[in-house]
Amino acid sequence: MASDPQFDIFEWHPAYQSCQRYFLDHAQFDGGVQAVAALVNIKLPFQWTPPINGSQVTPYTPAPAPQYSQHGVRSTPPTIPAVFVSLVPFVRRLVVTGFDKEPILHGCFGDDYKQGIGPIQDVERRNYLFAAKSGGWKSVKQEYDMSSEESVPFLRPLQNVQLVEIEGAEKAWSAWLAMEDWMVGPRAPEAMEGGASGT
Repeated sequence: MASDPQFDIFEWHPAYQSCQRYFLDHAQFDGGVQAVAALVNIKLPFQWTPPINGSQVTPYTPAPAPQYSQHGVRSTPPTIPAVFVSLVPFVRRLVVTGFDKEPILHGCFGDDYKQGIGPIQDVERRNYLFAAKSGGWKSVKQEYDMSSEESVPFLRPLQNVQLVEIEGAEKAWSAWLAMEDWMVGPRAPEAMEGGASGT
């Protein structure tokens, strides 16, 4: 994401918000999405306490209180903000269980998933490679368990891996090892000066 010179946060963010709205307003109530969530053992927002049933805040208000200002009663109520639900935990769970496939991503996040979720998926796939390289199965599983109720039921090796993805991860991993040795900035190895900067 941030290390990709082609990445434009101002183009990405509206697409991500579109994915959030689709996930909250439609996908979480779809039977197929609910089946995948049950299999990979992650609660959907409507199953949380308190539940999130859509992308807009809908607090219980029996009667709207008048809004006062120095000029008297204000007739228009304040704007209700949109709910923020991070999609990253859901993408992480799909990646490590091998369910980050196009039909599933489209079903969960809608038509804008390539632009809105694609960059997060790329980063999380790389993070999964890093986790596997830096620790054994037990430590990787602990990293991806969310709670005792939402522990990851199984881990699958990364699916549909392309050579360019492995090479990019290797370059980023080398940059991270250099960071651990403080080989950054003026001390960075020549091969990395214009290269990757981790995730």
